[in-house]
Amino acid sequence: MIRDDLDGKRIAVTGSTGFLGTALVERLLRSAPGCELVLLVRAGRMRSVQQRAQREIFRNDCFDRLRAELGGKAAFDELVGRRVTVIEGDVATDGLGLDEAGRALLASCDTVIHSAATVSFDSPLDLAVEVNLLGPTRIAQTLNELGSTAHLVAVSTCYVAGNRRGAAPEILVDQSPFWVDVDWRREVEGARRVRADAEAASRTPARLAELMEEARRELGAAGTPLLAAKTEQRRQTWVKDQLVDAGRARAASLGWPDAYAMTKALGEQALAENRGRVPVSTVRPAIIESAWAEPVPGWIRGFRMAEPVIISYARGLLREFPGVPEGTVDVIPVDLVVGAICAVAARGPANEDGSPDITQVASGSANPLKYERLVNLVQSWFGDHPLYDSAGQPISVPDWGYTSRGRVQGQLERSKHLLERAERALQALPLRGTQARWSAKVEEKRDLAERALTYVELYGAYTACEAIYGVDHLLGLQESLAEADRVEFNMDPRVIDWDHYVHEIHLPSVVKHARVRTDGNRANAENRSDRLRRQVLSPDRQMAAFDLENTLIASNVVTSYAWLASRRLDGDDTLRLTAKLLAEAPQLLRLDRADRSDFLRHFYRRYEGASVEQVREDAAEMLSQLILTKSFPAAIRRVREHRALGHRTVLITGALDFVVAPLAPLFDDIVCASMTIDDQGRYTGQMIDVPPTGESRASALFDFAAAHDIDLAESVAYADSASDLPMLEVVGFPVAVNPETRLSALARKRGWLVEHWSKAPGFTPPRLPLSHAR
Repeated sequence: MIRDDLDGKRIAVTGSTGFLGTALVERLLRSAPGCELVLLVRAGRMRSVQQRAQREIFRNDCFDRLRAELGGKAAFDELVGRRVTVIEGDVATDGLGLDEAGRALLASCDTVIHSAATVSFDSPLDLAVEVNLLGPTRIAQTLNELGSTAHLVAVSTCYVAGNRRGAAPEILVDQSPFWVDVDWRREVEGARRVRADAEAASRTPARLAELMEEARRELGAAGTPLLAAKTEQRRQTWVKDQLVDAGRARAASLGWPDAYAMTKALGEQALAENRGRVPVSTVRPAIIESAWAEPVPGWIRGFRMAEPVIISYARGLLREFPGVPEGTVDVIPVDLVVGAICAVAARGPANEDGSPDITQVASGSANPLKYERLVNLVQSWFGDHPLYDSAGQPISVPDWGYTSRGRVQGQLERSKHLLERAERALQALPLRGTQARWSAKVEEKRDLAERALTYVELYGAYTACEAIYGVDHLLGLQESLAEADRVEFNMDPRVIDWDHYVHEIHLPSVVKHARVRTDGNRANAENRSDRLRRQVLSPDRQMAAFDLENTLIASNVVTSYAWLASRRLDGDDTLRLTAKLLAEAPQLLRLDRADRSDFLRHFYRRYEGASVEQVREDAAEMLSQLILTKSFPAAIRRVREHRALGHRTVLITGALDFVVAPLAPLFDDIVCASMTIDDQGRYTGQMIDVPPTGESRASALFDFAAAHDIDLAESVAYADSASDLPMLEVVGFPVAVNPETRLSALARKRGWLVEHWSKAPGFTPPRLPLSHAR
C-alpha cells in the first residue's frame, strides 16, 4: 500500500506553490497520513517563505476537501503545523540557498520530489537554463554534499522528445535515435552570455534614446521620475524579449518546440551525469490540465496551456488556430500525474544502480484525444453555454478551421500592424473623454491581436505535434498497485471519458476561473464600473484629491487668463487678444504636452504687472460667469459625497490661487499655484513654489497625507491627463475623469475607474473663451 510505504517518511518537495506542487502536497497530506513534508520555497520580495506558503499553498481551494474532512480550519491548521515544515531555498542558486537548518532538514529527508520549474513557454533563455536545466543537478549535488542518498523524483515533461512524429518511448533522452549531441555545459555558458550581451546592448545611447522616446509616447508629460521608471521598465522588457527570442531560436535549431522543452531535456541529461550516489526517477507528464477526480473534479490553479486559447475562442477573438485535425492533443489531468508521482516515490528507484528510470504520464498512446474531436467538443459546449459581451449579448463562436501556423501568423501580424498605425494616428489628436474611447478601442483590438499572435507563436507547435508518448512503465506501475491504491492514487489515462471530461468537468471549471461573463441578464450583475465606484465611495477611504481642469470644470488656465485679460478691454482689443491666443495655441499645446510645469511657468508670466486687487475682484465674478457655467454637476456631487462620508477633500491643481479661491467652501483644503507680488501690489509673473503638477503634485499630496496622518493606500485621486499619473499612482484608488487619449488607454490597462462627466444642460458658453468686453 502506498500510504504504508510512505508512512514515517520525510519528503521534501520543491515547486509546492505551483499548480502540480499544490495538488501533490494536498494528496500527500490527505492520502499518506504518516509522512512529513519539508517544503522548499523561494522567498518573495515582500513576503517570507512562511507567508508565501500560507497564502499561495494552504489557502488554496485545493485543500477545501481536506479541511472539511478534518472538521474545519483549526484542525487543518494543526495538521499543517504538525506535519509540514517550510524552509527557504531556491533551485536557481548553487547550494539551493539553504541555511544550516535547511541543509540539516534536507539531509534528513528520505525522498525529494522536485517539481519546481519555470513552466512558461516564453521564459527567458537564461532563466529556463538556471531553473529547468541546472535545478535538478543542484539538488543532486547538494544531497551528495550532505552525504544523503535520498530518492530524487524529478518531474520533467514528455516534450523532451522534441518535434517528432511517431513513438516516443520511456527512455533516457540521449538514448533516442533522434537525439542531437549537445553539450549542456556550453548551453549554460551560451545562455549566460546572451544575457550579458543583451544587458550591454540595452544600455547603448541609441537604444536608451529609443526606449525614452517610447516611454514619452506612452506617458506624455508625466514627469521625469515616471518617465525614467517607464524607460527602465521598457529596457528590462527589451532584454527579456531578446532572451525569449534567443531561447525560441536555439530550441528550434535543435528540434524542440521551445526553450522549456529544450532545457528540460538538457536538465535530464545533466542530472544523469551529476547524480553521484543519489538514485533518480524521472516522471514526464504531458500537458497537465484540470483534475479528473481529486481533490474534486475540475480543480485547477491558474491558466494552463489550453485555457487562454479556449477563452479567446469563446470570446470570438480567435477565428483560426493552426493544427492538424488528426493530430493528438496529449493532455492529462493533474490528479493522474500526482498519483503517478506518489506511486514512484513509494516504490523507490526502479534501477538497482540508481540510474534514472523514466515514467511518462500521458494519454496519447493509451486513450488519444484528437485535435478535431477537442475542437468539436469545445465548439458545441460554447454553442450551448455562450459567453456574453459587455452589452449582455451572447457571443457566437466561429467555426474553427484548420490551417497552417504561417498563414495564421501572417494574418495576425498584418492586423496588428494596421491597428498600430491607427493607434498612433489617434494618439496624435487632442481627444478627450468619450472621444478618447476611440483610441482605447483601437488599442484594445491591437492588444487582442498581439495576444492571439502570442498564442499562435507559443502553442502552435504543440497542436501540430504528432509524437505519441509511450506509457508502458506507467501502466505497469498502475497494474502493480493494490486495488485500493489504484483508486486512491489512480494514474491510468484509460479511465478518462473525454466527452464527459471536456463538457462536464474541464470547460465549466475553465469558465469559472476565467471570471468571464456567462449571464446576459445585466440587471443581476454588478458591472465593473459600479464595483469600482462602490470601492471609491467606501467609508474606509480617508481622502479624496481632485484635479480642477477637465476634472471638475471644462476649462483650463488659458481660458481663465483670457476671461480675466479681456474683462476690461474694448471690442478691438478683445479681438486682438483672441487672435494672439489662437495663433499661439499650437505652441502652447506642444509645450503643455512636453512638460506641464514649464508650460505653467511660461504662461503665467503673462500676469506680470497685473494689479492684485483688480485680478482678485474679477476672479470672484469669474466664478459665476465662467467657472460655474463650465462645471460638471456630477463632479460637484462627488466631492460632496466624499465629504458626507467623512473623507478629507483636497483640491490640488496647478491653477492660480485667485482662480480657485471661490471654490474654497467646497473643499477641506486647497493646494494650488501662487505668484510673487511686488511692493506695488502687482503680480511679478513668477511662481512662489514649483507648481503642483506631475511629480510635484504627487510629492505635494504625499506631504499633505503625511502631515495629516492619512494613508494614501486608502485614498482616492481624480484627474484627467497622463501628466497626472504621478498623483494617480500614489493613491490606492485612482479615477480617470474625462481622460485624454493616453490616460484613457492606461486606465483601461490598469483596471481603474473611468468617469465621463459633462456640463449641465442649458448653459450656452461663449464661442470663444473670453468674456464680453466692457
